[in-house]
Amino acid sequence: MNTFKTAQISRIGLFTALTIVMSQISIPMPYGVPMTMQTFIIPLVALLLGKKEGTLVSIIYIILGMIGLPVFAGFTGGLGIVLGPTGGFILSFPLLAICAGIASQKKNKSSVFLWLLTGSLLNFLVGMLYFSLMTSNSLWVAFTACVLPFIPTTLIKIGFIMLVGKKLQNLMLKKLPN
Repeated sequence: MNTFKTAQISRIGLFTALTIVMSQISIPMPYGVPMTMQTFIIPLVALLLGKKEGTLVSIIYIILGMIGLPVFAGFTGGLGIVLGPTGGFILSFPLLAICAGIASQKKNKSSVFLWLLTGSLLNFLVGMLYFSLMTSNSLWVAFTACVLPFIPTTLIKIGFIMLVGKKLQNLMLKKLPN
């Protein structure tokens, strides 16, 4: 039977709270749709905690939002957000976390980058398909509205995650109990 230790529960709770706080940071973009830090913090948390705990943080975050707590970007929550046009992006956060968790096990920077990119691409793909389905728009419309404007910022986020992620991971190994 797999049980969680107190330290694991504490880490998961702490990083869920950090995810909620970081999700409220929104950066206005010139094309109108703001960039949120959700897609920065989800993979960073999984890179720091590993696949199991990082994915669990993303699932807890989604559940908290689905039951109505205002944890999603803009202090929103509820099933209406997840069932809305951009809900696919939120629902795919565990995929993003799994890929980042796999990246956490890699030593080669190219492998880390490719796993982080794979997670982002899965997030884009699920979000774009969901958007297209929910709005009855073409995949091209979904791509140009939901993916294309965010490609540059996604690459910047991945670079920043790689820059600080491994350093924070090493610091956590020294400071936090298992």
